[in-house]
Amino acid sequence: MAQLLPWKQEYSVSVSKFDNQHKTLVQLINDLHMAMSTGNGKASLQLILEKLMNYTAIHFADEEKEMQRTKFPGYLTHKMEHDKLTAQVKDLYRKITNKQVVITMEVMNFLKDWLTNHILKVDKKYSDHLTSQGVR
Repeated sequence: MAQLLPWKQEYSVSVSKFDNQHKTLVQLINDLHMAMSTGNGKASLQLILEKLMNYTAIHFADEEKEMQRTKFPGYLTHKMEHDKLTAQVKDLYRKITNKQVVITMEVMNFLKDWLTNHILKVDKKYSDHLTSQGVR
């Protein structure tokens, strides 16, 4: 089965730690899609979604720490975007665990679009700044 979200070089932010974390997030979305597509049980889907949620929190914290350390001028706007996305994913997780919504292709496409749009439209903004500060 083809991956829902294959990694593309255009997603690179030229910071290896963050590229590797983005690749892990991509893999977790693909794992969730695979579990959904093969009819794995709710517990399996919930576990993968929890991993995705927890890893996203770690990734956001790492990005924010580096942006603060290097005095990235767009830090506050970027943090607000992280907070908004975190709230959306937590709300989705709550709805899924409370059986208010199920994991469907619509949910999978939301997660895919959320990640790719965040990388391409938000994270790319810090790329030049961090690399100019010697962050690779």
